[in-house]
Amino acid sequence: MSAAEALRVQPGPSLRGVVTPPGDKSISHRAILLAALAQGTSRVENLLVAGVTRPMLNALTALGVPWRLHETTLTVESPGPQGWRAPRAPLHCGHSATTMRLLAGALAAAGVPAVLDGSPGLRRRPMRRVTEPLRAMGVPIIDTDGHAPLTLAARPSGQPLRGGTFRLAVASAQVKSALLLAGLAAATPVTVHEPGPSRDHTERLLQGLGLRLAFPAAHTVTLHPPQGPLPPLRLRLPGDISAAAFVLVAALITPGSQVVIEGVGLNPTRTGLLDALQRMAADLTVEPQGEAYGEPYGRITARYSPQLHGTTIRGDLVVRMIDEFPILAVAAAYAQGPTTVREAAELRHKESDRITALAAGLRALGVPVEEHPDGFTILGRAGVAGGRAHAHGDHRLAMALTVAGLAAHGPVEVLGAGMFRESYPGFVADLQRLGARVAWRPGEGAA
Repeated sequence: MSAAEALRVQPGPSLRGVVTPPGDKSISHRAILLAALAQGTSRVENLLVAGVTRPMLNALTALGVPWRLHETTLTVESPGPQGWRAPRAPLHCGHSATTMRLLAGALAAAGVPAVLDGSPGLRRRPMRRVTEPLRAMGVPIIDTDGHAPLTLAARPSGQPLRGGTFRLAVASAQVKSALLLAGLAAATPVTVHEPGPSRDHTERLLQGLGLRLAFPAAHTVTLHPPQGPLPPLRLRLPGDISAAAFVLVAALITPGSQVVIEGVGLNPTRTGLLDALQRMAADLTVEPQGEAYGEPYGRITARYSPQLHGTTIRGDLVVRMIDEFPILAVAAAYAQGPTTVREAAELRHKESDRITALAAGLRALGVPVEEHPDGFTILGRAGVAGGRAHAHGDHRLAMALTVAGLAAHGPVEVLGAGMFRESYPGFVADLQRLGARVAWRPGEGAA
């Protein structure tokens, strides 16, 4: 896709209708890998089929694990990790740190040699936080000056990994998940302690497969290694709350709007944005509807909220909405009074330096932003003037800037907007179906 690929947003119409968001990105990654680690035929419905999940599916092909995809239903026929083969070329993880870190853990469990690499942006992401504890478990893995590429050597057949207790310096669901996946091949239990909360999709899926997990203290999980092969998955994924967030905020800021989000995941480790928006007096109704493999899901209704006001976000709430700050900033631009985010320095290590890129994008649209080393302040009151901004190769920033234009004082053009296909391929079509005046610049965006 072209870096100049641009969306034009004309403000005005209210948004009305129902949206079913794509399958949860985080659970999609984990479900693909667990289906490959299981023995037998797994079926995963409502999988996210997008740029960000393609590298994981491609990795299965390279590892010799048969799979097929019909629309958003994935079928994996796996021999189990003992049947994986060494890939002939490096496994390319695209832009996804989740893919790289979780694959490292799964490959460690399988004992298969491989090289993990990715885009220039992914090569900048820190990887020593996962390679060091894996080495302590006996995994023959090395990084490249703390970054990708990662190289795993073969582990002798039948030689288990070491269990133990691992204390993470930074709360990270990706690192925790890598250690738990490696722990499937450990001789003794693996305990992971984090300094704060992180999303728990891996734990819920493992429990749903019948594995024995314990939670002996806050932010601590212990996995007891299975005595036999993992059973196949039979799972329908909930919709992605991080994708739904863009449509929710679009309704909150656009006069006359009311939008219903169906079948969306309501895992409490992921709903920090809902808490933040409710602090800001957003008109939201959340209706739980059930669970799948321990993952709660339900319906959310969002209505235009002219009474939005600023708030302060820090501490545990940061972790529970770490992917939603670009769209929170858009809500803050339309709120009365300042909104301040602190203790969020991890945003500087996302697909872009998300703090600097977000501040630059909003300033280009006339929003006053103060940048901090660990966050930012949106001054609010003024809304969005209009103008042209760049997504800087970040799918979430591309969508946030697009939403910002829906209630702006003038038209908005988002350069590099096609990045949204990485995580929400139907984003533009969903906005158009709700009534938004969003269109590609002539000659662009048909892919």
